[in-house]
Amino acid sequence: MGFLERAKDKLSELAEQHPDTVESLSDQAIERGGDAVDSATGGRYAEQVDQAQAKADEAIGER
Repeated sequence: MGFLERAKDKLSELAEQHPDTVESLSDQAIERGGDAVDSATGGRYAEQVDQAQAKADEAIGER
């Protein structure tokens, strides 16, 4: 088993043990990512970014 595979297994285990923390951190990451895109594009694609953020949050929340 390689390093990345062990790391993935450990992260999956931690995510199962602390789902609230994972959800909170993922929400923060999604928000910051969207803010970075909005900043880089001058907000031209704000609606699309918001939609992508919502889809990403739904996808992560389902796990």
